Amino acid sequence: MNILVTGGAGFIGSNFIPYVLDKYPDYSIINLDLLTYAGNLDNLKECENNSRYKFIKGNICNRDLVEFIFSEYDIQGVIHFAAESHVDNSIKNPSVFIETNVNGTFTLLDVAYKYWLDKPFTYKEIYNQCRFHHISTDEVYGTLNETDLFTEDTPYAPNSPYSASKASSDMIVRSYQETYGLNTVITNCSNNYGSKQHNEKLIPTIIRKALAKEPIPIYGDGKNIRDWLYVLDHCKAIDLVYHNGKEANVYNVGGKNERTNLQIVDKICTILDVKVPTDKSYKELIRFVEDRAGHDRRYAIDATKLENELNWKADENFDSGIVKTVEWYLNKYKVR
Repeated sequence: MNILVTGGAGFIGSNFIPYVLDKYPDYSIINLDLLTYAGNLDNLKECENNSRYKFIKGNICNRDLVEFIFSEYDIQGVIHFAAESHVDNSIKNPSVFIETNVNGTFTLLDVAYKYWLDKPFTYKEIYNQCRFHHISTDEVYGTLNETDLFTEDTPYAPNSPYSASKASSDMIVRSYQETYGLNTVITNCSNNYGSKQHNEKLIPTIIRKALAKEPIPIYGDGKNIRDWLYVLDHCKAIDLVYHNGKEANVYNVGGKNERTNLQIVDKICTILDVKVPTDKSYKELIRFVEDRAGHDRRYAIDATKLENELNWKADENFDSGIVKTVEWYLNKYKVR
Protein backbone atom coordinates (compact mmCIF):
# COMPACT_ATOMS: atom_id res chain seq x y z
CA MET A 1 0.00 0.00 0.00
CA ASN A 2 1.31 3.43 -0.96
CA ILE A 3 0.68 6.20 1.58
CA LEU A 4 1.27 9.89 0.86
CA VAL A 5 2.68 11.65 3.91
CA THR A 6 2.85 15.43 3.55
CA GLY A 7 5.36 17.41 5.58
CA GLY A 8 7.24 14.27 6.51
CA ALA A 9 10.56 16.07 6.99
CA GLY A 10 9.11 18.14 9.80
CA PHE A 11 9.18 17.35 13.49
CA ILE A 12 6.22 14.98 13.90
CA GLY A 13 6.30 13.56 10.37
CA SER A 14 9.97 12.60 10.62
CA ASN A 15 9.22 10.65 13.79
CA PHE A 16 6.13 9.07 12.22
CA ILE A 17 7.65 7.82 8.95
CA PRO A 18 10.36 5.56 10.47
CA TYR A 19 7.79 4.27 12.97
CA VAL A 20 5.37 3.27 10.18
CA LEU A 21 8.02 1.78 7.88
CA ASP A 22 9.24 -0.36 10.76
CA LYS A 23 5.77 -1.47 11.86
CA TYR A 24 4.16 -2.12 8.44
CA PRO A 25 6.47 -4.02 6.06
CA ASP A 26 3.86 -3.89 3.26
CA TYR A 27 3.58 -0.09 3.33
CA SER A 28 5.49 2.31 1.12
CA ILE A 29 5.70 5.99 2.08
CA ILE A 30 5.86 8.85 -0.39
CA ASN A 31 6.95 11.95 1.52
CA LEU A 32 5.99 15.28 -0.08
CA ASP A 33 7.71 18.19 1.64
CA LEU A 34 8.69 21.67 0.48
CA LEU A 35 11.62 21.77 2.93
CA THR A 36 10.86 25.20 4.33
CA TYR A 37 12.82 26.22 7.43
CA ALA A 38 10.91 23.58 9.46
CA GLY A 39 11.75 20.61 7.22
CA ASN A 40 15.09 18.84 7.43
CA LEU A 41 16.06 15.70 5.51
CA ASP A 42 18.68 14.95 8.17
CA ASN A 43 15.68 13.96 10.30
CA LEU A 44 15.08 11.02 7.92
CA LYS A 45 18.63 9.69 7.50
CA GLU A 46 17.49 6.27 8.70
CA CYS A 47 14.99 6.04 5.82
CA GLU A 48 17.19 7.19 2.92
CA ASN A 49 18.14 3.71 1.74
CA ASN A 50 14.79 2.08 2.41
CA SER A 51 13.27 0.86 -0.87
CA ARG A 52 9.79 1.57 0.55
CA TYR A 53 10.51 5.26 1.10
CA LYS A 54 10.43 7.99 -1.54
CA PHE A 55 11.04 11.71 -0.94
CA ILE A 56 9.62 14.35 -3.29
CA LYS A 57 10.40 18.02 -2.78
CA GLY A 58 7.35 20.08 -3.61
CA ASN A 59 4.45 22.24 -2.53
CA ILE A 60 1.08 20.79 -1.51
CA CYS A 61 -0.51 23.80 -3.26
CA ASN A 62 0.90 22.59 -6.62
CA ARG A 63 -2.09 20.71 -7.99
CA ASP A 64 -0.27 19.33 -11.02
CA LEU A 65 2.39 17.83 -8.76
CA VAL A 66 -0.13 16.34 -6.33
CA GLU A 67 -2.10 14.81 -9.23
CA PHE A 68 1.12 13.38 -10.66
CA ILE A 69 2.04 11.79 -7.30
CA PHE A 70 -1.41 10.19 -6.95
CA SER A 71 -1.28 8.65 -10.42
CA GLU A 72 2.44 7.80 -10.52
CA TYR A 73 2.45 6.08 -7.11
CA ASP A 74 -1.22 5.00 -6.98
CA ILE A 75 -1.76 6.65 -3.60
CA GLN A 76 -4.15 4.72 -1.33
CA GLY A 77 -4.04 6.87 1.79
CA VAL A 78 -3.04 10.36 2.88
CA ILE A 79 -1.65 11.43 6.24
CA HIS A 80 -1.47 15.20 6.10
CA PHE A 81 1.07 16.84 8.44
CA ALA A 82 2.27 19.65 6.17
CA ALA A 83 1.49 23.04 7.68
CA GLU A 84 2.97 26.35 8.60
CA SER A 85 2.80 26.12 12.37
CA HIS A 86 4.77 28.81 14.16
CA VAL A 87 2.43 31.29 15.85
CA ASP A 88 4.97 34.14 15.96
CA ASN A 89 5.57 33.78 12.22
CA SER A 90 1.81 33.78 11.56
CA ILE A 91 1.51 37.12 13.32
CA LYS A 92 4.27 38.64 11.16
CA ASN A 93 3.28 37.03 7.85
CA PRO A 94 -0.22 35.50 7.89
CA SER A 95 -0.59 35.14 4.12
CA VAL A 96 1.72 32.12 3.82
CA PHE A 97 -0.29 30.35 6.55
CA ILE A 98 -3.54 30.85 4.63
CA GLU A 99 -1.90 29.67 1.41
CA THR A 100 -0.33 26.50 2.83
CA ASN A 101 -2.79 25.48 5.51
CA VAL A 102 -6.04 26.37 3.73
CA ASN A 103 -5.33 26.18 0.00
CA GLY A 104 -2.85 23.32 0.36
CA THR A 105 -5.29 21.21 2.36
CA PHE A 106 -8.02 21.93 -0.19
CA THR A 107 -5.76 20.84 -3.06
CA LEU A 108 -4.91 17.54 -1.38
CA LEU A 109 -8.54 16.81 -0.52
CA ASP A 110 -9.81 17.62 -3.99
CA VAL A 111 -7.18 15.50 -5.74
CA ALA A 112 -7.84 12.58 -3.37
CA TYR A 113 -11.58 12.84 -3.94
CA LYS A 114 -11.25 12.84 -7.72
CA TYR A 115 -8.69 10.02 -7.72
CA TRP A 116 -10.51 7.68 -5.32
CA LEU A 117 -14.19 8.36 -6.09
CA ASP A 118 -16.26 8.22 -9.29
CA LYS A 119 -18.79 10.68 -7.88
CA PRO A 120 -19.98 11.82 -4.43
CA PHE A 121 -20.30 8.89 -1.99
CA THR A 122 -19.24 6.38 -4.68
CA TYR A 123 -15.70 5.08 -4.19
CA LYS A 124 -14.00 3.32 -7.06
CA GLU A 125 -13.98 -0.35 -6.08
CA ILE A 126 -10.21 -0.69 -5.72
CA TYR A 127 -10.05 2.44 -3.52
CA ASN A 128 -12.94 1.80 -1.16
CA GLN A 129 -10.64 1.53 1.86
CA CYS A 130 -8.75 4.76 1.16
CA ARG A 131 -8.70 7.40 3.87
CA PHE A 132 -7.56 11.00 4.36
CA HIS A 133 -6.14 11.70 7.85
CA HIS A 134 -5.76 15.38 8.69
CA ILE A 135 -3.39 16.34 11.51
CA SER A 136 -4.59 19.44 13.35
CA THR A 137 -3.99 21.24 16.65
CA ASP A 138 -5.68 22.07 19.94
CA GLU A 139 -5.11 25.76 19.16
CA VAL A 140 -8.28 25.77 17.02
CA TYR A 141 -10.28 25.72 20.27
CA GLY A 142 -8.84 29.01 21.55
CA THR A 143 -7.93 29.46 25.19
CA LEU A 144 -9.23 27.78 28.36
CA ASN A 145 -10.14 28.78 31.88
CA GLU A 146 -8.23 27.23 34.76
CA THR A 147 -10.22 23.99 35.01
CA ASP A 148 -11.90 22.90 31.75
CA LEU A 149 -10.45 20.61 29.09
CA PHE A 150 -10.83 20.70 25.31
CA THR A 151 -13.07 17.91 24.06
CA GLU A 152 -14.06 17.00 20.52
CA ASP A 153 -17.25 19.03 21.06
CA THR A 154 -15.52 22.25 22.17
CA PRO A 155 -16.52 25.10 19.82
CA TYR A 156 -13.76 26.49 17.64
CA ALA A 157 -12.44 29.90 18.72
CA PRO A 158 -9.01 30.41 17.10
CA ASN A 159 -7.08 33.47 18.28
CA SER A 160 -4.08 33.71 15.93
CA PRO A 161 -3.72 33.63 12.13
CA TYR A 162 -2.06 30.21 12.55
CA SER A 163 -4.89 28.67 14.56
CA ALA A 164 -7.48 30.31 12.29
CA SER A 165 -5.82 28.76 9.24
CA LYS A 166 -5.84 25.32 10.91
CA ALA A 167 -9.48 25.73 11.94
CA SER A 168 -10.28 26.60 8.32
CA SER A 169 -8.49 23.50 7.06
CA ASP A 170 -10.41 21.33 9.55
CA MET A 171 -13.68 22.74 8.19
CA ILE A 172 -12.66 22.02 4.60
CA VAL A 173 -11.86 18.40 5.56
CA ARG A 174 -15.29 18.14 7.18
CA SER A 175 -16.95 19.57 4.06
CA TYR A 176 -15.36 16.93 1.82
CA GLN A 177 -16.65 14.24 4.19
CA GLU A 178 -20.18 15.66 4.32
CA THR A 179 -20.55 16.81 0.70
CA TYR A 180 -18.63 14.15 -1.21
CA GLY A 181 -18.36 11.20 1.17
CA LEU A 182 -14.56 11.27 1.28
CA ASN A 183 -13.45 9.02 4.14
CA THR A 184 -11.74 11.39 6.58
CA VAL A 185 -10.54 11.52 10.16
CA ILE A 186 -9.06 14.47 12.04
CA THR A 187 -6.77 14.46 15.07
CA ASN A 188 -6.24 17.59 17.16
CA CYS A 189 -3.14 17.30 19.31
CA SER A 190 -1.60 19.22 22.17
CA ASN A 191 1.98 20.56 22.19
CA ASN A 192 4.44 17.90 21.06
CA TYR A 193 8.01 17.56 22.29
CA GLY A 194 10.82 15.07 21.68
CA SER A 195 13.56 14.35 19.18
CA LYS A 196 13.92 16.21 15.87
CA GLN A 197 11.96 19.31 16.88
CA HIS A 198 12.97 22.57 15.20
CA ASN A 199 15.43 24.68 17.17
CA GLU A 200 13.08 27.67 17.39
CA LYS A 201 10.42 25.88 19.48
CA LEU A 202 10.25 26.35 23.23
CA ILE A 203 11.95 23.21 24.56
CA PRO A 204 14.82 23.11 22.01
CA THR A 205 15.32 26.86 22.55
CA ILE A 206 15.65 26.39 26.30
CA ILE A 207 18.20 23.59 25.85
CA ARG A 208 20.16 25.42 23.13
CA LYS A 209 20.31 28.73 24.98
CA ALA A 210 21.27 27.07 28.27
CA LEU A 211 24.13 25.11 26.70
CA ALA A 212 25.39 28.28 25.01
CA LYS A 213 25.12 30.13 28.36
CA GLU A 214 22.86 32.69 26.67
CA PRO A 215 19.74 34.28 28.22
CA ILE A 216 16.75 31.89 28.11
CA PRO A 217 13.74 33.96 26.97
CA ILE A 218 10.34 33.29 28.57
CA TYR A 219 7.27 35.19 27.36
CA GLY A 220 5.30 37.38 29.79
CA ASP A 221 5.09 35.97 33.31
CA GLY A 222 5.88 32.41 32.18
CA LYS A 223 2.56 31.11 33.52
CA ASN A 224 0.98 30.16 30.19
CA ILE A 225 -0.02 26.50 30.43
CA ARG A 226 0.29 23.81 27.75
CA ASP A 227 -0.50 20.11 27.75
CA TRP A 228 2.68 18.34 26.59
CA LEU A 229 2.61 15.18 24.46
CA TYR A 230 5.70 13.07 23.70
CA VAL A 231 6.05 12.85 19.93
CA LEU A 232 6.21 9.04 19.71
CA ASP A 233 3.00 8.79 21.74
CA HIS A 234 1.43 11.09 19.16
CA CYS A 235 2.72 8.88 16.33
CA LYS A 236 1.12 5.83 17.94
CA ALA A 237 -2.16 7.72 18.25
CA ILE A 238 -2.08 8.70 14.57
CA ASP A 239 -1.43 5.07 13.64
CA LEU A 240 -4.45 3.96 15.69
CA VAL A 241 -6.81 6.62 14.37
CA TYR A 242 -5.75 6.17 10.74
CA HIS A 243 -6.36 2.42 10.90
CA ASN A 244 -9.18 2.07 13.41
CA GLY A 245 -10.81 5.46 13.98
CA LYS A 246 -14.44 5.90 12.94
CA GLU A 247 -14.97 7.68 9.65
CA ALA A 248 -15.94 11.37 9.91
CA ASN A 249 -14.72 11.50 13.51
CA VAL A 250 -12.40 13.85 15.35
CA TYR A 251 -10.04 12.53 18.03
CA ASN A 252 -8.19 14.72 20.50
CA VAL A 253 -4.68 13.58 21.45
CA GLY A 254 -3.20 14.91 24.68
CA GLY A 255 -0.61 13.86 27.18
CA LYS A 256 -2.31 14.88 30.44
CA ASN A 257 0.90 16.73 31.23
CA GLU A 258 -0.06 20.32 31.94
CA ARG A 259 2.91 22.52 32.69
CA THR A 260 3.52 26.26 32.80
CA ASN A 261 6.41 27.56 30.73
CA LEU A 262 8.16 28.34 34.01
CA GLN A 263 7.83 24.71 35.11
CA ILE A 264 9.22 23.57 31.75
CA VAL A 265 12.31 25.77 31.92
CA ASP A 266 12.89 24.90 35.58
CA LYS A 267 12.73 21.15 34.84
CA ILE A 268 15.09 21.35 31.87
CA CYS A 269 17.60 23.47 33.79
CA THR A 270 17.45 21.00 36.69
CA ILE A 271 18.27 18.11 34.32
CA LEU A 272 21.10 20.06 32.69
CA ASP A 273 22.50 21.04 36.10
CA VAL A 274 23.00 17.31 36.73
CA LYS A 275 24.04 16.17 33.25
CA VAL A 276 26.20 19.14 32.20
CA PRO A 277 27.08 20.94 35.44
CA THR A 278 28.75 24.35 35.43
CA ASP A 279 29.78 26.70 38.23
CA LYS A 280 26.27 28.23 38.29
CA SER A 281 22.78 26.85 37.79
CA TYR A 282 21.33 27.25 34.30
CA LYS A 283 18.28 28.75 36.02
CA GLU A 284 20.22 31.99 36.41
CA LEU A 285 19.98 32.44 32.62
CA ILE A 286 16.15 32.73 32.64
CA ARG A 287 14.91 36.13 31.39
CA PHE A 288 11.34 37.33 30.99
CA VAL A 289 10.58 39.04 27.68
CA GLU A 290 7.58 40.95 26.33
CA ASP A 291 4.60 38.66 25.78
CA ARG A 292 3.60 37.92 22.22
CA ALA A 293 0.31 39.06 20.67
CA GLY A 294 -2.62 36.65 20.91
CA HIS A 295 -0.82 34.41 23.40
CA ASP A 296 -3.46 31.93 24.65
CA ARG A 297 -3.26 31.39 28.39
CA ARG A 298 -4.00 27.68 28.69
CA TYR A 299 -4.57 24.63 26.52
CA ALA A 300 -5.42 21.18 27.85
CA ILE A 301 -6.78 18.17 26.00
CA ASP A 302 -9.31 15.56 27.12
CA ALA A 303 -8.21 12.40 25.27
CA THR A 304 -10.94 10.20 26.82
CA LYS A 305 -12.56 9.37 23.46
CA LEU A 306 -9.24 8.16 22.00
CA GLU A 307 -8.45 6.19 25.16
CA ASN A 308 -11.88 4.55 25.42
CA GLU A 309 -12.65 3.87 21.75
CA LEU A 310 -9.19 2.90 20.50
CA ASN A 311 -7.40 1.90 23.74
CA TRP A 312 -4.68 4.50 23.28
CA LYS A 313 -2.52 5.38 26.25
CA ALA A 314 0.54 7.61 26.41
CA ASP A 315 3.65 5.60 27.24
CA GLU A 316 5.58 8.62 28.50
CA ASN A 317 4.73 11.10 31.19
CA PHE A 318 6.45 14.46 31.08
CA ASP A 319 9.14 13.55 33.60
CA SER A 320 10.23 10.50 31.57
CA GLY A 321 9.80 12.09 28.15
CA ILE A 322 11.71 15.27 28.92
CA VAL A 323 14.76 13.31 30.10
CA LYS A 324 14.78 11.39 26.79
CA THR A 325 14.37 14.66 24.92
CA VAL A 326 17.26 16.41 26.69
CA GLU A 327 19.45 13.35 26.07
CA TRP A 328 18.66 13.48 22.35
CA TYR A 329 19.65 17.15 22.13
CA LEU A 330 22.84 16.58 24.12
CA ASN A 331 23.76 13.92 21.56
CA LYS A 332 22.81 16.24 18.70
CA TYR A 333 25.01 19.01 20.07
CA LYS A 334 27.70 16.48 20.99
CA VAL A 335 27.70 17.63 24.61
CA ARG A 336 29.01 15.13 27.12
